[in-house]
Amino acid sequence: MKALLVLTLTASLCLASLVPEHEKDPEYWRQQAQAALRDALRLQRLNTNVAKNLILFLGDGMGVSTVTAARILKGQLQHGQGEESQLEMDKFPYVALSKTYNTNAQVPDSAGTATAYLCGVKANEGTVGVSAGVTRDQCNTTRGREVTSILRWAKDDGKSVGIVTTTRVTHATPSAAYAHSANRDWHSDGEMPPDALQGGCRDIARQLVENIPDIEVILGGGRKYMFPKNTSDVEYPGEEKHRGTRLDRRDLVRAWRESKAPGKVARYVWHRRELLALNVSQVDFLLGLFEPGDMVYELERNNETDPSLSEMVAVAIRMLQKNPRGFFLLVEGGRIDHGHHEGKAKQALHEAVELDRAVGLAGRLTSPRDTLTLVTLLALDDEREKSRGGSGFSALRRDTRHPVPWATRAPQGTGHPGVTVPLLSPGPRAALLPGRPMATHRVAATAALVRVPPHPTTSLCDLGPLMTGARATLSLDLPIPVLLCLQGTLCHLVQVPPHPHGTTLPCHPDCHVTLSL
Repeated sequence: MKALLVLTLTASLCLASLVPEHEKDPEYWRQQAQAALRDALRLQRLNTNVAKNLILFLGDGMGVSTVTAARILKGQLQHGQGEESQLEMDKFPYVALSKTYNTNAQVPDSAGTATAYLCGVKANEGTVGVSAGVTRDQCNTTRGREVTSILRWAKDDGKSVGIVTTTRVTHATPSAAYAHSANRDWHSDGEMPPDALQGGCRDIARQLVENIPDIEVILGGGRKYMFPKNTSDVEYPGEEKHRGTRLDRRDLVRAWRESKAPGKVARYVWHRRELLALNVSQVDFLLGLFEPGDMVYELERNNETDPSLSEMVAVAIRMLQKNPRGFFLLVEGGRIDHGHHEGKAKQALHEAVELDRAVGLAGRLTSPRDTLTLVTLLALDDEREKSRGGSGFSALRRDTRHPVPWATRAPQGTGHPGVTVPLLSPGPRAALLPGRPMATHRVAATAALVRVPPHPTTSLCDLGPLMTGARATLSLDLPIPVLLCLQGTLCHLVQVPPHPHGTTLPCHPDCHVTLSL
């Protein structure tokens, strides 16, 4: 008993010694509260500027508990205790919530949710860039049910566009920006069944090159899907698993180059040194594929050959900023999800910290006066399972001897919980987001480049009365929408709690909308 008392006292003294001196002073906490209040008061002066640029960050697998753990890790990497640290996304003034279900699944996957937040349309699990009328694996259900994305709308408006990911560039999230596929796993024709090929469906890598050939920046992994089957990889020539997979024998990197207009400079890079040495003022189109498959985890990354996510984001922004009409950039931290699925918490958290580093860098390279930045945390993994180290085992089992107790043992794999997830934002018109329970398919619309069914080729701001400063009463078959004109033919569409009948909301200075709800 005496020994236990001494041990307890010693532990208490050790813990007390870890508390920084300034945190022992009550005035420290009062000053922090006052600073937070001043920040909140500054938010009363709403940023109503026109958003010229849009950056959409996607933390795939980054739930609230992952955000918390990443915050602590970031602080500890900076030699603090961790809890007192602050992520870059913590500084964002506006927070919303987003629902994540697929039309045929309460618990979604990354493909269906990517279609929702990039195309504004709910879809079936495992499909990308198509409506819910498409059944997974059934190629013959695709035709006529393709849906376009915010990337396409931005390009049509004259903006530059880009994709940056730590996964394959043909993976679920990035592919929803440009492809239409009944299966998210059809990366190349080598992954497609014969009936799909015979039915005329194209693989995702081919669609990347053909559907929107003028995407200015594409950075990530996925080299092997671009080259003929058994073509040796430039970085891993002796490894069979990294060889090309294409059955049609096409070199899609060459096809990508040849698709560019005469006089335009298109650069393909596969090495970090090439990327960082790039003179963006002399390049019109950039394709960077740094791994045969997904990018390597940040903790295991080869610093000589593979760029970090933040390095890719920096180059992408500098490329896209050359366009005076603005740009749209999709950035995915996709390996947070992979780390959680594989039960690799350390890798997942370092991926999350790197994503946050990229968010901060993007903020320094742009201005909130004309750049709307959204950070959405979607396709979350089953953090409830991971928090207790697995789902347990039957008391009748004989093989219960493990080197690590089950209470702390990482499971072999995890799934998705289907929970509501956060959306964070600073920038023009971001004040419309706080506290709103938003359906996932509203995220793309909130990003300001929306086309509303059943008229996908007509922007709401194209309607005459809106552009002349008149007032129009609109009846839309959507859950309590609010229209917000941004610039030219671009609109915001956000879901908010019920407003009184006939509520009038100011849009663009020359555009007012009266809603009949």
